[in-house]
Amino acid sequence: MSDIKVLVVDDEPNIRDLLSASLKFAGYDVQTAINGKQAVEAAVTWQPEIIVLDVMLPDMNGFSITKKLRSMDIHTPVLFLTARDETQDKITGLTVGGDDYVTKPFSLDEILARLQAILRRSSATEAQASVVRVGELEINEDAHEVTVGGNVVELSPTEYQLLRYLAVNANRVLTKAQILDHVWEYDFNGEMGIVESYVSYLRKKLDPVSSKPLITTKRGVGYMIKADS
Repeated sequence: MSDIKVLVVDDEPNIRDLLSASLKFAGYDVQTAINGKQAVEAAVTWQPEIIVLDVMLPDMNGFSITKKLRSMDIHTPVLFLTARDETQDKITGLTVGGDDYVTKPFSLDEILARLQAILRRSSATEAQASVVRVGELEINEDAHEVTVGGNVVELSPTEYQLLRYLAVNANRVLTKAQILDHVWEYDFNGEMGIVESYVSYLRKKLDPVSSKPLITTKRGVGYMIKADS
């Protein structure tokens, strides 16, 4: 695991040092940054595999940093650290291209589990090499490209894995627990709310370019993509 590079961005020295030491002990190659400017520079020059990014920083917030990176065509997975357990903050994180979030205070085991899950999703995405088609939806796994009705839809690795899981199980209702276990692969009780948030934002990206909503909610059960008969 020593070749996996993790950029830790936090302006609080105690959190930054704790995360850095713990991740190094776990076998990761770690660099740190204390603000947005340093974070962007490190993302460009050092090219980490994943970024652990505090939302509240002195010069710009983590959401703005992620938007800037995505605008520069840098799609490094991002794990947000946030002090506020508010749904709107979480949804904002997803809309700018984040992959997951952890609310402070957090356990180091949780950080490691979520990092490993994100990295597995990213590596799985790179390893796939086929095309999944469901109605207007086409997922080209070789090119990591999603199109709806011929329109390209940009997705983060986590969004991609969620959509793919729904697509390969078309016409099957998947529960939130099944989705959480398959997409996030947590080794502990994860939040069902994160599934709702990701499905909600996927819809915001997919529905404007589709002739009808692609993801259906089966109230009290879960979600599905219904293939055209």
